[in-house]
Amino acid sequence: MKYRQFGRLDWKVSALGFGAMRLPTWEDGSVNEPLAIEMMRYAIDHGVNYLDTAYPYHNQQSEIVVGKALQAGYRDKVRVATKLNARFLDSADDFDPMLQEQLAKLQTDRIDFYLLHGMRQACWETLRQWGVLDWLRRKRDDGLIRYLGFSFHDSFEVFQEVVDAFDQWDFCQIQYNFMDVENQAGRKGLEYAASKGLGVVVMEPLLGGNLVEPPEEVQQLWNSAPIQRGPVEWALQWLWDQPQVSVVLSGMSAMEQVVENVTHAGRSGVDSLTDEERALVARVRETYQRLCPVPCTRCGYCMPCPNGVNIPNNFRWFNSGMMYNMEAARSRYRRMAEEERASACIQCRQCEELCPQSIFVSEWMPQVDAVLGQDEPYTCPPV
Repeated sequence: MKYRQFGRLDWKVSALGFGAMRLPTWEDGSVNEPLAIEMMRYAIDHGVNYLDTAYPYHNQQSEIVVGKALQAGYRDKVRVATKLNARFLDSADDFDPMLQEQLAKLQTDRIDFYLLHGMRQACWETLRQWGVLDWLRRKRDDGLIRYLGFSFHDSFEVFQEVVDAFDQWDFCQIQYNFMDVENQAGRKGLEYAASKGLGVVVMEPLLGGNLVEPPEEVQQLWNSAPIQRGPVEWALQWLWDQPQVSVVLSGMSAMEQVVENVTHAGRSGVDSLTDEERALVARVRETYQRLCPVPCTRCGYCMPCPNGVNIPNNFRWFNSGMMYNMEAARSRYRRMAEEERASACIQCRQCEELCPQSIFVSEWMPQVDAVLGQDEPYTCPPV
């Protein structure tokens, strides 16, 4: 495992962090605890020392599974991050109960890295009005929290506002990958946070898995590289190449993913890519931008839909059809329950307030059904 500086802290973090948002599950959607625990302990045994979870993950079960994985001496080998999520709060009176619940679930007496979860303008303003910054200071002084941070899904301007509003931030967490250079905080946010001495945790390095199995046109570009890497390693090495990145989180759902990513991290390093390789990644980005219509990462924050629409799956099969095989995508769409299809959307727009990617779901759903719901052969329009 390679280790990197974590902002201004006197501590080195593993290049790879374990994200507990996409743990392996059984058919009923519950976490496959034995496998999840085995995966987390394998990662820790092979040098991973940063483990990230959050209150809502896996229907509020992720922290419980992480707590179980940290027994048998593993708690002392890793630093744990979790998050205060405003969606589950009615007022500042709920801060302490949530933190106490999280400590109990994680079976620990402290949270190493505590984040305000998914900051967007409205959420940030609400939490500030509730006095969350003073509360964070008190909890740190009490020894319940060691380092203070926030995760983020909004524009660079809002990101800059959040960074500048509090002189005791230790770190931040941003969505960043070779497709999101100018999206949300983007590269400007990465560089701004690093210039302030903050550790920068990267989430969604594979854009919700969308970069794992590239279309043929993209794969041909990867195949043209002098040094051959799989699409996953290209995405990860592009991040590790940048000195401002402290740690890259991967939401791994299978043991083989853990093994592979640990191996990739062992080959990581700042300035490890050549100028030619960076230019190749830029060409891949341009090709993806031309092929992929909806920037959905399938994070699930838009769910549940009050009308039963499975929003992430609708976007999944729509993007898959546009980028890979339209007839296969239509077949998967028709196999969805009728109430889950895009055709059932009533444009209530509740999901749009929750989407980290700011997708206009109500405008896309009719288009998704118009494309996937028809039977005649589909010809992709010229781009």
